[in-house]
Amino acid sequence: MHLFYTPDITGNTHTLNEEESKHCVRVLRLNEGDKIQLIDGIGGFYEAEITDNNPKRCSVKIIETKKEFGKRNWQLHIAIAPTKNMDRLEWFVEKATEMGIDEISLIDCKNSERTIVKSERIQKVAISAIKQSLKAYLPKINEVVDYKKLIATAKDFEGQKFIAHCQTPPANLSHLKNLYSPKKNALILIGPEGDFTTEEVKLALDNGFKEINLGESRLRTETAAIYACSAVNVMNE
Repeated sequence: MHLFYTPDITGNTHTLNEEESKHCVRVLRLNEGDKIQLIDGIGGFYEAEITDNNPKRCSVKIIETKKEFGKRNWQLHIAIAPTKNMDRLEWFVEKATEMGIDEISLIDCKNSERTIVKSERIQKVAISAIKQSLKAYLPKINEVVDYKKLIATAKDFEGQKFIAHCQTPPANLSHLKNLYSPKKNALILIGPEGDFTTEEVKLALDNGFKEINLGESRLRTETAAIYACSAVNVMNE
């Protein structure tokens, strides 16, 4: 059954936005009476029936509603320095969303190669990924923020906080799997290709973060972030 993203569902009837209406009617050629599924990005999963196949304002009636569909009792937040190549950042957002991530923060570090990111494009990648993976929760994606500001706001984070870096040989750092406690919220910092600076690592440690390694290999930024996301998901299975 075809799945559509529509974030503002209220009541027993709904009208898809123009983009989703066009895809539903023009591309998929669905008609009145056809059944579709809807997600709202905040845990709602809906079964619906098309009542008006207008290609600009496709109307549906809600047949069945499931709230908190696929909700977990823990959350994963990854703060990552945007990569110079946007395709690599988008790849991370897509795969992390498919696996299950709750929040992504983009951080401006001393060695960052990119400080401007078009959030609209990133958001579209995430929306496509939740539709692909049948998830009802859309991750929160934060605008690029200064590293120091993120560390300051992380004081209110309720959960475990980690920073992955290459300042210290991996053999001298504990692996994420040995420090993370399953079913706990996690915030993980992933630095730019040039790594976090010594001062940035110290700032994190002074504010309650624990330093970790993600294996013996030196990983690219987006690979390290996916590794961390996958490890936390596996430990929570």
